Amino acid sequence: MRKRAVIYVRVSGEYRDAGISGAKERENRPGLDQMLKDASKRRFDVVMAWAIDRLGRSLIDLLGTIQTLEACGVDLYLDQQSIDTTTPAGKLMFQVTGAFAEFERSMIRQRVHAGLKRAVEQGKQLGRPKIAEALEKRIQTQLRAGKGILKVAREFGVGTGTVQRIKDEMSGPFDAAAAA
Repeated sequence: MRKRAVIYVRVSGEYRDAGISGAKERENRPGLDQMLKDASKRRFDVVMAWAIDRLGRSLIDLLGTIQTLEACGVDLYLDQQSIDTTTPAGKLMFQVTGAFAEFERSMIRQRVHAGLKRAVEQGKQLGRPKIAEALEKRIQTQLRAGKGILKVAREFGVGTGTVQRIKDEMSGPFDAAAAA
């Protein structure tokens, strides 16, 4: 005679994004965003949804959501797709999905690097354009006089990052003024 197990489930809450498309990103879906935040705080053990498209319609967003849940140790139950990561078969499905996500990230990275390489080969200048040499020398003069980065940036109408770069280059081993 088989014993029957009784399982008690406590529903900790419902997360809804009523009237918001599942194609929207996490930032534009407050219900999904709150659910993932609560998952990271371990406020529940399992996310239950009717179908996978309720979690997201874009593959990248969906994989990101699944990876977040997996990293938090939260299982996933999807009724329509019969996916239940509390079972060994469901965990396998989780891992296969993660492998696809990793593959997709690698492909994106490879395409970006190929595009950058092609742009350089075509003679395109990458990054922000350098400021005029005369302006850079005036900034160096102000920095040597002891003025702060923020003050110099405001005075010359350039970003603080530009002034920081110039200061770093001045204190480096190849300081042009020190060599002269």
